[in-house]
Amino acid sequence: MISFDEAIALLSGAVAPLGSETVHLTEAAGRFLSGDLSARSDAPRRDVSAMDGYAVAIDKVENGAPLRVAGESRAGMPFDGSIGDGEAVRIFTGSALPEGADCVIMQEYATREGELVRFTEGHGPARHIRFAGSDFSEGDRLLAKGARLTPPAMVSAAAADRTTLDVGKRPKVAIIATGDELVAPGKAHDSTDTMPETASHGVAALCRAMNAEVVASAHGRDTLGELEELAAEALAAADCVVVIGGASVGDHDLARPMFAAHEMELVFSRIAIKPGKPVWLGKVGKKTVLGLPGNPTSAMVTARLFLRPLLAAMQGGSVKGELRFAPLPLAAPVEATGPRETFLRAEMTEEGLVPVSNQQSGAQHPLARSDRLIRRPAGSNAASAGDLVSTIDF
Repeated sequence: MISFDEAIALLSGAVAPLGSETVHLTEAAGRFLSGDLSARSDAPRRDVSAMDGYAVAIDKVENGAPLRVAGESRAGMPFDGSIGDGEAVRIFTGSALPEGADCVIMQEYATREGELVRFTEGHGPARHIRFAGSDFSEGDRLLAKGARLTPPAMVSAAAADRTTLDVGKRPKVAIIATGDELVAPGKAHDSTDTMPETASHGVAALCRAMNAEVVASAHGRDTLGELEELAAEALAAADCVVVIGGASVGDHDLARPMFAAHEMELVFSRIAIKPGKPVWLGKVGKKTVLGLPGNPTSAMVTARLFLRPLLAAMQGGSVKGELRFAPLPLAAPVEATGPRETFLRAEMTEEGLVPVSNQQSGAQHPLARSDRLIRRPAGSNAASAGDLVSTIDF
């Protein structure tokens, strides 16, 4: 078995971007940039007010002395002219600073009497001006190649003043769930020998959240001939095939043999992690095949750790960018770990990070509450409430 870090390094080397396409800005959310995004102009393009108030030449203002209000400056409708001696201009947030002004006095310090305005003490020393180019300048890189267009990043993308963006192509994914005991949800209650097939629904949701297109989702019985047909159909339709189950050491574990006719090259198999030891990765030409464990919790944990980075890499994103672990304090103790690196499901509560009580690989109920994974190195001692542990979003 190899380590988690070794497996991720092999995955990074095996997966290449699918290429790029140009999309309208309104269709770019969630996608990965295929090139640096630079600004077309300065922001702001002129000195503008950071507050509602009055634009003045500050060295000509005496507290309590009246100034004539020469006009006003609104966003998109600047004051036409310059400020003269004894004058002020009513100004609003985001509006262009009139020529001759070097300060905006907040309206809270102003007393208006018709066309005259007086100011009280306490308005300095801040000038309340956003200077031209203070946010960014023309040609500045606002977003780097490979950046994901998250909601905040979409603001920066729009600020670049581009109608279209070059982004990575969306991967096409085919999902194959295996197991004679599995049936479609809604039918399992008819027999005590069957159970709902659940993992593919979570995996498909993860794929769509990563902007991948799920082109097929099938269930195959543990029969080599049937699985070989599904494998051929999936490879013909998709860039990435995800196989759930059938990857242990039993007589009916056919996940890898189902691709034998396609001369699949195995990148790795069996990782020293818990849950998820049976995870494997293969290549059929330029197409990628990822094998996940059959137990639902194991499938979802390993999908988070391997499928999500894989889909990012296929779109030109960063594998490491999808695996940013951060320390958080525990609000409840965790037990010592065994010989494999362990990923515990946990919930962020008002009290802090709490591992869910049922950590079995087949447990499905706790998944809905689990929003973090705790990464525990092999052979770790027990940890107490207040201790920092390495975590990642789940």
